[in-house]
Amino acid sequence: MRKTTIFTAAVALLAAAATAHAGSLGRPCTAAPQTSWLPLEQLQAKIEAQGYKVQKAKLKNACGELYTIDKSGNRVELFVDPTSGKIIGQL
Repeated sequence: MRKTTIFTAAVALLAAAATAHAGSLGRPCTAAPQTSWLPLEQLQAKIEAQGYKVQKAKLKNACGELYTIDKSGNRVELFVDPTSGKIIGQL
């Protein structure tokens, strides 16, 4: 019985983490039309100007998702408003 409870809790925790990641923190970063978004290269430049080293970047669910290394050498996934380059959230 205890093993089942622990297993169920672990599965629920993993599912919640996967949902948060897949949904860009569960919400879009902007409601602006795609025609007003900055090119991905400009988003990367704005984030690099803040001291991050961008390893990979993509646009998904009305968010810029940038996989970066911060000033301390830690891996950080940033969610960025594609119209301004403002950091909305991070994992």
